[in-house]
Amino acid sequence: MEGFSWKARGCPACGNEDGDFGHLGGLREEFLARAQSELQRGLVSPASFSERAFRSAAARLLGAKNEATIVSFSKMRRFFLNHFPKMKASTPQAAPSKPTFAEALRFWLKLGFISFGGPTGQIAIMQSELVDRKRWISEARFLHALNYCMLLPGPEAQQLATYVGWLLHGTRGGIAAGALFVLPSMFLLWGLSWVYVTYGTLPWIAAIFYGLKPAVLAIVMAAVVRIGKKALKNKGMWVLALLAFLALFFFHTPFPYVICAAALIGLVGGGLRREMFLGMRKSQYFGEAVIDDNEASPLHTLSSWGRAFRVCLVWLSVWWGPVLILALWLGTEHTVVREAVFFSKAAMVTFGGAYAVLPYVSQQAVETFGWLNGAQMLDGMGLAETTPGPLIIVLQFVGYLGGWNQPGSLSPLLSATLGAFISTWTTFIPCFLWIFLGAPYIERLRGNEKLNAALSAVTASVVGVVLNLSIWFGLQVLFPTSTTVDWFALSVSVAACIGLVRWKWEVIPVICGAGIIGLLFKFFVQAG
Repeated sequence: MEGFSWKARGCPACGNEDGDFGHLGGLREEFLARAQSELQRGLVSPASFSERAFRSAAARLLGAKNEATIVSFSKMRRFFLNHFPKMKASTPQAAPSKPTFAEALRFWLKLGFISFGGPTGQIAIMQSELVDRKRWISEARFLHALNYCMLLPGPEAQQLATYVGWLLHGTRGGIAAGALFVLPSMFLLWGLSWVYVTYGTLPWIAAIFYGLKPAVLAIVMAAVVRIGKKALKNKGMWVLALLAFLALFFFHTPFPYVICAAALIGLVGGGLRREMFLGMRKSQYFGEAVIDDNEASPLHTLSSWGRAFRVCLVWLSVWWGPVLILALWLGTEHTVVREAVFFSKAAMVTFGGAYAVLPYVSQQAVETFGWLNGAQMLDGMGLAETTPGPLIIVLQFVGYLGGWNQPGSLSPLLSATLGAFISTWTTFIPCFLWIFLGAPYIERLRGNEKLNAALSAVTASVVGVVLNLSIWFGLQVLFPTSTTVDWFALSVSVAACIGLVRWKWEVIPVICGAGIIGLLFKFFVQAG
């Protein structure tokens, strides 16, 4: 209704231009106030106001006795529908029944196979399915869980699935949701990694990967734009992003320090400049949900020190048990064991999602440990983009290549498989610890502004982190030597980035199309 001038148009019922609609009494104002309120709350849609309903509402709610007034009310309804067709709301719906564990299990398995598009696309899929369609959780509770997951190290989309599964069915629900989110991509990427190391030197395979590299660069560049639009809402957020980029690119500040500093700035700044750090999104109403806004948290979500101790004991044992077994078998200097320790450390400090993690992992895996080179890291990104599940599964590729290139006393395939397994295990198992340990306390802190202020600052700094990653990738892809520019790679990356940002191209067609273009270029243009 805001910004609409009734006075300029006259009475919608009879054309009277007296301006204050005195001939309708208080009917217009009361009706519009009620209609606007119910529309905003999502209780009705404009189309649900039948003319008969308008008339009865006038007589019942407003006590209208004058037939002409009621007729005017009916005409006002038609005017209302003509001028506000885009106002979205839903009619009241009964609360859905709580899904059975088997029903939820089928959904989480399906999600594991369709969750393409990186963290943003995966979270959008979950919101559409869990909030809009199935109404297993309200949007406010969904966003509260998301905010917590974004503050944690590791993949926020997988952690969000674990959180929602835990809310619905306790620990077994969280394990099922988190595991099924990862397992399809884990097996797919293992197969692709084997193809890569076995046949990657074949000319046609190499040509495909030549086209994939600029596409990966475009995806990361598009991520900078996408995250920046969401996070950089004011000058303060721009300054945080710039400082994060400068700290990483010019001063080589360790990544965990950058994220921790941003979180601290958010905690302090949220108290000093609330309007800068707390641009919180208003949630929409889709009808009652299984886990609703005003509903008390389920009993299994209640926190206690005893429960926290048990969770730590169990999940730390699950996390470090396989690492200790491998260390006793292979020795602490074997590549597989070093990978297990490295990715366990990374699981504790890699805040900000996959794109924020990759600069840290790339620097260590490529420059410090020598498990793979920069070109292979880019190839791994391309492979990870073609699989469903969290993008951070690319760390499995790093583990596979490290084991393959440095097998020690093992066969390359066995060493690579163990490296892939332990890299995946130490990346994702800690996520269950963070959720099962922290979520009960987070449920008690719904609406806490300090958490949201820290989240805003971390998200802004991640823009600078991802920009640093895109420049690192760009140097690898566009400048194969220090004095030459790869014009093919530059053209493909620019075209793909424009398509992703402006025309909202999907990631999978971009990856596949770039691979085909690379194949055609190598065999028909360069060969000719």
